Amino acid sequence: MADPVRVAIVGCGFFARNHLFSWKDLEAEGSVRLVAVCDIDAAKAKAAAEEFGVPNWYVDFDAMLEKEQIDLIDIITRMDTHRLLVEKTVGRGIATIVQKPFAPNWDDAVAMTKAADKAGVYLAVHENFRFQTPLLKAAEAVAAANIGTPTWGRISFRTGYDIYKNQPYFHNEERLIILDLGVHTLDIARVMMGEVEHVYAETQSLNPKNRAEDTATVLLRHVNGAVSVVDFSYESRKQPDTFPETLMEIEGPKGAIVITPGLKMRVNIGDDIRETDIGSALLHWTSEPWHVAQESVLSTCRHLLEAYKAGKAADISAVDNLKTFALAEAAYESAATGRAVRPRTYS
Repeated sequence: MADPVRVAIVGCGFFARNHLFSWKDLEAEGSVRLVAVCDIDAAKAKAAAEEFGVPNWYVDFDAMLEKEQIDLIDIITRMDTHRLLVEKTVGRGIATIVQKPFAPNWDDAVAMTKAADKAGVYLAVHENFRFQTPLLKAAEAVAAANIGTPTWGRISFRTGYDIYKNQPYFHNEERLIILDLGVHTLDIARVMMGEVEHVYAETQSLNPKNRAEDTATVLLRHVNGAVSVVDFSYESRKQPDTFPETLMEIEGPKGAIVITPGLKMRVNIGDDIRETDIGSALLHWTSEPWHVAQESVLSTCRHLLEAYKAGKAADISAVDNLKTFALAEAAYESAATGRAVRPRTYS
């Protein structure tokens, strides 16, 4: 039996707990060993190590890289820190996972990807929405092609949940919802509908405390001729609030697939209509309503680990995520110029 993969975590903040629980679950299965955690806040690093039984904790990232034998590192820090950290890990040949959003801008995202490509080092982005149980099941239904090739779709995530309570820095971001949430929903549009030819976007800033956009509506023309609408808001006042559910409608020439509030999937092929429950089960460390997102972190970590062990690129590799990041960049450019924009490509 192969030795467990030695994993280290950088960043012990709000969302990192989901990663810590996920890696500990994988550790219990014998596939990994969580060897160290790191955070610039010593109290957070120490508390994480003690709670999750991690043998070593650090405030100095370079010291951790120097002292620990690490196979795979999971970076769960703010996006403006990613490039510096990734270039250090890739430079040492350490397989690396980086939290979304990949970077604050296209140039940084490309620089990290090129560095990994040049070094031949595994680099992936923790894009977890496509690993949510409801969206996995919806993707399977789309792939089955019973409705035919999708021609139109809508992916929607609208909430008034107080996301600022745990992330107050959101108020001062220069670019907000497209990079924070849009990267998720735009990625789902790619998964369900295919790659994108051009993007048209309108943004709004509805919360007076926010410097940047907190609501966006994005129209995508896909390469295969399909059209989709991707809309997302942190300032919706619709009740009931379906946070943190992603709702969806996909139409094809033979029928449609719809995810409705409460995470029910309704599929009709002609006049034959079937509805199934596609919600996530509670794990020992998850809680409602967060469990849909929390469980997806475990599923994402499992996929990333399996790809690493198999010596292949993850489905959510840096190269793949650049295609989603390009849609976010195109949406910002479209909103600023009032015209449709073709997404950039990586070469």
